[in-house]
Amino acid sequence: MYKPPRIFGIYAEPNGARWILAALPFVILVAGYAVTSEMMHAATPDEKLFPTFGQMANTMWRLATETNKGAGQILLWTDTVASLGRLLCGVYIAAAIGLVLGVNMAMFPGFRATFAPFITFLSIIPPLALISILLIALGVGEVSKVTLIFFGTVFVITRDIYLATLAIPIEQTVKALTLGATQLGVVYRVILPQIIPRLLSAVRLALGSAWLFLIAAEMIAASDGLGYRISLARRLQNMDVIYPYVLWITLLGFMLDTILRRLTSWLYPWYTSDNSKS
Repeated sequence: MYKPPRIFGIYAEPNGARWILAALPFVILVAGYAVTSEMMHAATPDEKLFPTFGQMANTMWRLATETNKGAGQILLWTDTVASLGRLLCGVYIAAAIGLVLGVNMAMFPGFRATFAPFITFLSIIPPLALISILLIALGVGEVSKVTLIFFGTVFVITRDIYLATLAIPIEQTVKALTLGATQLGVVYRVILPQIIPRLLSAVRLALGSAWLFLIAAEMIAASDGLGYRISLARRLQNMDVIYPYVLWITLLGFMLDTILRRLTSWLYPWYTSDNSKS
């Protein structure tokens, strides 16, 4: 009798070993870094490229608990609030506009003929190439950073919503119109509620790009934020600040993704049951 492999193989069934397999790459990475750091510090006590875990923990504790004398603020939380505010504002505006554009382009041919070529043209422009233009036109304040995040994510969301709307069976529209619904009623009372969970999934996918544009903007023109702090630490070669900040950004991104995934499962269980891998 054939028995599928327990760990590796096309028909493997890890079962109880899943958590061990998931933790294995992290254990290898941490152990490898720890060994490398200790070896480098044993050879060069002033080694900066590979700070020890103790050095990074002490630095992060200071940044998270002590008020900076120059700024008069606790830097980690000040940077986190500033960066999250810019990120969420840009993505929120992109999601709202992307939803309206995507749904209307899919439902109204005239709307699609008017805006689809223009949106396709704009989506080809590399967002990072616009940083200098935005800084000159909008200044170095919050507007330019939020605009960069918006421009870098709105077209991804728009296209995803557009394709999701096209995938909805045409029979729903025909039946609603037959029963006396108006065209706007069909779009905003029949189609739109089905698209909202897809919007949350599209935002999850766009968050990765949003973080990229946020950090880039903060590195170039900012006086606070996670990207600014990493850029400042780079100039001073403070790797004990850079590594923990990168890890903190990763953790924040993971938490935002988890919140959106749980929110989708809670509000739209029918969607997650049909898309269990989303």
